[in-house]
This record gives sequence, structure tokens and C-alpha cells, in this order.
Amino acid sequence: MSEQPEQKYIQFTLPITVLDLKRIGFITLGLFLFFWLYLADPLPDAIDPLGEHFPLSREGKAAIALFLLAGTWWVFEVVPIGVTSLAIGVVQALFLIRPASVAFKDFMDPSVLFIFGSLVIGMVFTKVGLSRRVSYKMLTIVGEKTSMIYLGCFIVTAILTHFMAHTAVAATMFPILMAIYTLYGETDKPTKFGKGLFIGMAFVAGAGSMITLLGAARGAVALGFYNDIVDRNISFFELSYYMFPIGWIMVFLCWVLIMLMFKPEKAEIPGLREKAKRLYKEAGPITRDEIFVVGVVLAVIVTLSLKSFIPEMEFIDKTSVILLSTIIFFMFKILTIKELEQIPWNIILLFAGAMSIGFCLWETGAARWLAINWLAMFKESNWFIFVLGISFFVMIMTNFIMNVAAIAISLPVALVIAPYLGVAPDVVLYSSLIVSACPFLLLVGAAPNAIAYDSKQFTTGQFFVAGIPGSIVLMAVTALAVGIIWPLMGMPITQ
Repeated sequence: MSEQPEQKYIQFTLPITVLDLKRIGFITLGLFLFFWLYLADPLPDAIDPLGEHFPLSREGKAAIALFLLAGTWWVFEVVPIGVTSLAIGVVQALFLIRPASVAFKDFMDPSVLFIFGSLVIGMVFTKVGLSRRVSYKMLTIVGEKTSMIYLGCFIVTAILTHFMAHTAVAATMFPILMAIYTLYGETDKPTKFGKGLFIGMAFVAGAGSMITLLGAARGAVALGFYNDIVDRNISFFELSYYMFPIGWIMVFLCWVLIMLMFKPEKAEIPGLREKAKRLYKEAGPITRDEIFVVGVVLAVIVTLSLKSFIPEMEFIDKTSVILLSTIIFFMFKILTIKELEQIPWNIILLFAGAMSIGFCLWETGAARWLAINWLAMFKESNWFIFVLGISFFVMIMTNFIMNVAAIAISLPVALVIAPYLGVAPDVVLYSSLIVSACPFLLLVGAAPNAIAYDSKQFTTGQFFVAGIPGSIVLMAVTALAVGIIWPLMGMPITQ
């Protein structure tokens, strides 16, 4: 009997699309909020304490609508966070909120490029092995208890923010923390320890950056407004005098909060100290590339630090300095095209969109309208409630737009209202600086938040949830500073 030919079957499989109802629901919610406000009737004018009216233009109302859309999509991560940022530019152009040439120009703002340069520095530390070397040395000091590893990493992060921008600090610490996490003994999957390590780093980078003018640009901007309105200069060391205890109280409270919310699965890692010593020894003597990288980075830090003290160096642009280091690393072949292609563009786009929505709210007058409406509610309040009301507004705004803009829209209004309530301008300034340093709710609030997110240890929703008690602690510390600490230190509170 003849053998039957083998029959072959071709199986066609069709992709089965499973509707993610939760994701679609939040996409729809964002769009609903946008069109609900965009199509609504004109909103009433904001009226300041002097009786001046501030109407909200069509573009301003549309900017607030876009603000609601972006916030919803960012919190619930319905699309990649960088894609939400692209939507910010697209909506501005399509709905005639601002011209496309303006909306998308903000995507290459110098602050965005500063973040790019900071990320490159972190990448270089990993490439030449400095991050592993530093992490091994740190672990030999802090030991095997995970609580002490948390604390050691947070203290180092906070100290560095006294001397360099918190964005650069986060980018530098990120590869070090990644190297430490690999020794935790888990895979790349998210763990409580991983969440605590990176969310804590983001929180502490903000808390530490309030202590000196070198930690972030917001301090210099705030002092500029203060000087123009009050006609009094505040020195570098005067600011640090009042902010030092508050910043460090926040650092240690952040550690306590992280231990409560993200208590590590392991109380200690047996043998970690000996393993770290062995790995440090195996790394061998410091290489020529490592010395070169340290030299370049120190040159950047020193230049940017001296810029704050020497008026003749004021013309030096901080973004140009940090991008010069990027160019040098490629010129001397420390980095190659391979590393350039590994830049986390999702994070870069996130901050590009944040700059665009921030400028959109500012230029359309929407931000000022919001600030006046909010602060006007407290014009008859007790001075303490008024100061906390200002602080709360700045805290919320700085989670959605750059903290420099949050300061710029709220501080001038607050300083005008303050004399009517007998509030000294100093306490308004310093309380605003505390909360603007700590955007604990959204990744877009500060570059360290987004850099920490690149660890893939947590979602935007988990960060938001962690930020709720963090923000409550922040407001409690602000109240403590205003009511007790600063009066004891000699700060004028009322007038």
C-alpha cells in the first residue's frame, strides 16, 4: 500500500485584543475633562486684594483644560509619559492655544537640555565603572542592614545637593543605586526595597536641594522676586541658615516614611559587607578613564558653584557648561554612539512636555488667574492659615509645572497680600521654598522623580500614592518651621 503523503496544515492565528477598560476609562476621563472645560462658558475674573481684575482668556481656559488632561494621563500612565508630553504640544497647536512654533520650541528649553547633560554624566559613571566602585565602598561603610543602606544612600544624596544641582545629583546617584540593588539578591523585578531605594532618592534629592542656592535654580529666582518687591537682599548663607534644619528634618523623615511604606523584604543581606569589599578589591586600581571622568565632573561642579558666588561669572550658562562635558566625553571616546542611543528619551520628553505646559499656563495668564483666585480666599484669614495656604498652593502647582514657574506665579501675589495680614515677607519666601523643593506626587514635578522612574521599580501611580503621606509630612514640617523653629532662630514672622 502506497504511503499517504504527509498533510501539512498552516495555522492562522489572529491577535486577540483584550480591552483594557481601566486604561481606556482614564484616557476618556482626561479627554472629558479637557473638552468639558474647553467648551464651558467663560470663567469669572480673578480679583486681587487691591481690586484689580484679571480676566481669563479663551487661551488661558484652554491651558487649564490641557493641564487637567495631562495631569490625568500622567498620574494613571495611560500612555508612556513621554507620549503624554507630545500630546501637550499637539493639543496646543491644534486647538490654537499657542502657535506650534512656540509650543514645541519649549521642548528644547535649556532646562531640558540640562537634564539631558545630567543623564549623560550618570551614564558615564556606569560606563567607566565609577558607579560600581562607589557603591561597593558605600556598602562596606553602611553594612548589611537594609535600613542602614537606605539611610546611607539618602544621606549621601542630600549632602551632594548642597554643592550641585539636584538633577545632576540624581543622575549621578542613579547608577550607584542600580549597582547596589544588583547585590540585593533579587532579579530585575520590582521589590519593596527597590521602590524604597529609588523613590526615597527622589524625595531626598528634593529635600536636600532646599538648603543652599546650589541645589536648584528655584532659590535664585525666588530671591530675585523677593528683592524686587521687598527691596532687600538675602545672602547665600542667610538662606542656608534658615533652611538647613528644615531640609535635614525632611531628609530623616523621608527615611522614616520610606521604611514604613517600603520596608524591605530582607532586614539584612548576610555577607554583603565582605562581598562588597571583595568586589571593590577586584575592581583594581582606579583607571585613567575614571580619573578623567572625575576631573571633568568636578570641573563642572566647581564652575557652577563659583557662578553663584562670583558676579563676574554670572554670564556663564549652566546648560552650556554641562553640555560641554557631554561633548568632551564623546571627543575623548569615553562614550560612543551606542550610549547616545541608550539615552532614556521617555524621561527627556517628559520634562520637555512639562516645560511646555508650564510656559503655556504662564504665557496665557492661566497660572496667575489660578494663584490670585486661590490666595484671595485667605486675605481675611489668620496669618498662620494664610502662610500655609500659600505653601499648599505652591506645593500642588510645583507637582504639575516647573517649581521656578510655581514660585514665579505665587510669590509676587503672596508678597502683595502679606502686609494686609501683618505677615512678614521672609516667612512667605522661605515657606514657599520648602514646598517647591519637594514635589512628591508626580514625576513631572522634578527631574529626580523621573530619573528614579527609569529604574522600572515603580509605576507613576505607586509614586503618587507614596507622595500623599510625603506631602502631608511636608506640610506638617512647614507648619513646624513657621510656628516654632524659625521664630526661635530669629526670623521675623509678623509685622
